[in-house]
Amino acid sequence: MPDVPAVFIIEDDDLMRDRVRTLIASTGLSVEAFVSAQEFLDELDEARPGCVVSDLRLPGMSGLQLQQYLAARWCPLPLILLSGHGDIPSAVAALKSGALDFLEKPFRAQALLDAVQTALRRNAELRRRQTERDAARARFAGLSLREREVLDLIVAGHPNKVVAVRLGISENTVEKHRAAIMRKTGADHVGELIRLAVVSSPGNAVPAPG
Repeated sequence: MPDVPAVFIIEDDDLMRDRVRTLIASTGLSVEAFVSAQEFLDELDEARPGCVVSDLRLPGMSGLQLQQYLAARWCPLPLILLSGHGDIPSAVAALKSGALDFLEKPFRAQALLDAVQTALRRNAELRRRQTERDAARARFAGLSLREREVLDLIVAGHPNKVVAVRLGISENTVEKHRAAIMRKTGADHVGELIRLAVVSSPGNAVPAPG
């Protein structure tokens, strides 16, 4: 089911893959397993909630390269890396590029389960923020160019008098535009209007998991 969180395991070692899959499935979570990053990406549905548990060393695309790929796409699936002792420098590099956590083999079962729960909570928060951002953007889609100009100045903290001077219009016209903006966006007060504007701005993109 698309709305049910899943834990995506990427591990080319059959025994380790089965061990991790069995452990996570024992908690009641949905689990899907893959032998390579490319196999996972071929099946990836970025809209589906969940997280990724991946070995750092994989055939073809490594766990570090997978993290970089997901980060570049702003994919909200947090990544947990499993690494051997000699892979720690690469694991640290993955953390710097956005991986949520890494566990050194052999790892404790509870440590992995705790990391997965943290990753799922992180994914839920990222998805909530993205939904809020999309809803805010939809509210502003119907604004005219002039209303957009008025909005930008309101958000910048300028009173109607300054907005009127900046745009070369009367204060009465500014007030009419302001009322139209409030009506179209459904904002009850200026504070809410500013919050929605900030949430919907391009510079407020949801960050990659980290």
